[in-house]
Amino acid sequence: MAKIAVDSEQRAPQAQQLAAGRGWAITDVVCSAGPRDTPFEERHSRTSIAVVVSGTFQYHSSTGSELMTPGSLLLGNAGDSFCCGHEHGTGDRCVAFSYDTELFERLRFDAGVADGLFHVPRLPPIRALAPTVAKALALQDGYPGVGGEELGIEVASKAIQIAHGAVSARLTRAEPGALARVTRVVRMIDNEPEVPHGLDSLAKFARLSPYHFLRTFEALTGTTPHQYLLRVRLRRAAFWLQTETTRIIDIALDRGFGDVSNFNRSFRAEFGVSPRVYRAAR
Repeated sequence: MAKIAVDSEQRAPQAQQLAAGRGWAITDVVCSAGPRDTPFEERHSRTSIAVVVSGTFQYHSSTGSELMTPGSLLLGNAGDSFCCGHEHGTGDRCVAFSYDTELFERLRFDAGVADGLFHVPRLPPIRALAPTVAKALALQDGYPGVGGEELGIEVASKAIQIAHGAVSARLTRAEPGALARVTRVVRMIDNEPEVPHGLDSLAKFARLSPYHFLRTFEALTGTTPHQYLLRVRLRRAAFWLQTETTRIIDIALDRGFGDVSNFNRSFRAEFGVSPRVYRAAR
């Protein structure tokens, strides 16, 4: 993501390359911008797909505007201008994948998709992306069991297929006040995912009625509060399974699951295998 115009007071994101090869690169991008920083215009020099690891921000591009939350994928077409705003929170971190035209066209062809452009700006943190996001987290943390080239192909292939099936499923925009409240809730969940968070307590924190909060949260994030909380816990559990030797029952309890059987059922539903099998495959 190449910067083309910088506000004098804007703190530019810090980028560190994690892996690279012929036609692709993976970069750890850390942004420390906050509400007092003026968003500035950037341009995707290559086709870009970024996995949001932490933080929140508003992404504006020619394909639309969406709230980016951990577990979601930012989509950018080569040559497109965009900007990212942090009106309601400070900082974010992403694992950014970039592809040159030749490689991306080959991946698009292999995926069976005729159109080589993204027409939506974001993919929300849905179940189909859970294993891929977990691998991106492990790669960002330096875990050696994740291959950069293989993950780059997986990220592009899934993004292409899911995005082109979601063009007609654009989300409803919410008023700015609701955006700020939902952003605060998302950051609270990400800071304390192991704490019990019911709909009533989250709605009270957002200062919205439960019904209004539920509709607004789903419209902005692409998932319900319960699903979002569950996926945060499961992503972090998957990371621990890949990188630590902690007992599975301890991971389950530490991640906020009441018992290991509930954790096993939820993990299998999200990742397609049991926690034990997932760990053995690392």
